[in-house]
Amino acid sequence: MDWDKLRIFHAVANAGSFTKATGTLHISQSAISRQINILEAELKTPLFLRVARGLVLTEAGEALKETVVNVFAKLAMTQANMEELKNHPKGHIRVATTLAFGSMWLAPRLQEFLDRYPEIQVNFLLKDEEVDLNMREADIGITAFSADAPDLVHTDPVSYRFRIYASRSYLEKYGTPQKPEDLDHHRLIVFGKEVPHLYSNLDWLLKVGAHKQRTPYLVINSGQAIYEATRSGIGISALHKYMVGDDPEMVEILPHIPGTEIYRYVVYPTHLAEFKRIQVFVEFLLMKMREEEF
Repeated sequence: MDWDKLRIFHAVANAGSFTKATGTLHISQSAISRQINILEAELKTPLFLRVARGLVLTEAGEALKETVVNVFAKLAMTQANMEELKNHPKGHIRVATTLAFGSMWLAPRLQEFLDRYPEIQVNFLLKDEEVDLNMREADIGITAFSADAPDLVHTDPVSYRFRIYASRSYLEKYGTPQKPEDLDHHRLIVFGKEVPHLYSNLDWLLKVGAHKQRTPYLVINSGQAIYEATRSGIGISALHKYMVGDDPEMVEILPHIPGTEIYRYVVYPTHLAEFKRIQVFVEFLLMKMREEEF
């Protein structure tokens, strides 16, 4: 059913005549009459009785008017809600990122945002694969990749450096490397290319200071699991500082070596860019990421 015809019907039903409806619709009386005739033909029933003083709704016309009024009221309410969402930070946000970043960095910092914006509800989607924002898997993605897509907004990348860590128990047992070449004789835990992952090319520890690429002792496709394995004393790994925090068991080694850099982007669909809840969450993310040595 044509919404434009329903709009004309609604105006005529309220005005009580084609002539009076012209003032609301700003189209000619003949054009209004023609649209009503087409609508009545489509519905196979008359909607108005033509009387001397104008138009009177038939029983079918009354039923249609009630339906149209309800629909238009819901549309008006939806429009009002959308305007409020564009100007007031409220509603749900679905955020997608990796397991390690979401659980070890984002989750501990979320309370500050929720205290500031109590009418926003945040849901996390944590997985180590890319999500399709255009398929509404999430509203905002925090990712290591920048996709060249015209329907997505990408913030400027924020870079951060991986450092080399080992546990105290590991260093007591195997000694502390003093130079990059010493890594040849240690047990290295990496993402590596053997296991598919967003960071499958993050095999920097296997190359730095090596005459030939080293063989990993352990390959894991989870940043959090690499941290736990390192902390337990299995070996040496490259981690970001936010994963380690102030853990007294973890020791940074070879701090003078320039670590490999990884970039993160905050990405969201263009059709969400006007919504206030999206704007304030993106601003919060970038502020926290940039102030914490990313």
